[in-house]
Amino acid sequence: MFTSLSGQGQDRPELRKSIEELVESGFLGVQLRVNDEQGEWVGSAGVRELGQRAEPLVNGHFRIGSSTKNFVAASVLLLVAEGRIGLDAPADDYLPEFGLDRRITVRMLLQHTSGIFNHTGELYEDGTIVPGVPWQGKEWVEGRFKTYLPEELVRLSLSKPTRFAPGTGWSYANTNYVLARLVVEKVTGRSFAEELQRLILGPLGMPGTVVPGTSPEIPEPHNHSYYRYEDAGQERTVDVTRQNPSWIGAGGDMISTTGDLHTYFSALMGGTLLPTELLAEMRTPEATVGYGLGVFAHETDSGTVFHHNGATMGSAALMYSTADGTKTLTAGLTWVDDAGLAIAPAFRTAQQRLVAEVFCGKLG
Repeated sequence: MFTSLSGQGQDRPELRKSIEELVESGFLGVQLRVNDEQGEWVGSAGVRELGQRAEPLVNGHFRIGSSTKNFVAASVLLLVAEGRIGLDAPADDYLPEFGLDRRITVRMLLQHTSGIFNHTGELYEDGTIVPGVPWQGKEWVEGRFKTYLPEELVRLSLSKPTRFAPGTGWSYANTNYVLARLVVEKVTGRSFAEELQRLILGPLGMPGTVVPGTSPEIPEPHNHSYYRYEDAGQERTVDVTRQNPSWIGAGGDMISTTGDLHTYFSALMGGTLLPTELLAEMRTPEATVGYGLGVFAHETDSGTVFHHNGATMGSAALMYSTADGTKTLTAGLTWVDDAGLAIAPAFRTAQQRLVAEVFCGKLG
């Protein structure tokens, strides 16, 4: 595979090496932005499109997957600050049409402690898989422009057995955030896209961030994402840069850039977006995996690093920051995806190596 590198700002050979190794591990394109005591470094490696030689953009648009959840959580908390949502109020108070268990609070939605079935499917401890909406293989490829209404996703989840009684366990469920976004829309009477613009995108100046709804489009410029699947014994690879993200909904549908993600997460962690007490609530982790309200807390040799990464078909985002927002790592990755999630080990390694390099000053 042809690999090229470009960097802006101070030369950082260790960062160049890291993103080049990511391409060698199977990623098609990587765009990385690091802001720290040495200033800002921006670089890319790989290619922009499969079979082409053009290098990836350094600030192109990409689908950020579950990093979306942090934006939803921040929006909910800003409405808590305005007195329009009660963090410990029953979610049923805002969404009575679903008949939710009255023990499920808004906080539980944000922390994945509601016990609600995940509409994209569940893997149980005994290995049992209970499917939800299609998101793999030929079925997903052929239906990738289908529209799912948020209410449809919620009702699918509520038709399945709960994972546990509300507040007694932890289980990552995209449906929690579909519900949280519906709470935002119910109390404001406006779309989430409009509220996000009012609360976050406008004040911070983030022109590259989009809530696409049911639109399959992604703003130019952008790198390309792909999906590989089997059809009648033949392996096929298709460009899935355009796709309707409503199947994942508020669990991971947003589009952004590394520059916008830096602007946002630096402001959030630095305390300029949320009131101090609500930022503390967001960053207080539950005991199972260290998940707060839409954010993970990760302990390193150099202190706590907060993050919420995300992945969707052929595209992923990394979004990390120190507690004071002065050091951030934001990245967009593209690759040829498949039903077996073959890129997953390399994705985990990517996170570990970059975090070790940027936040601990050493390769992991």
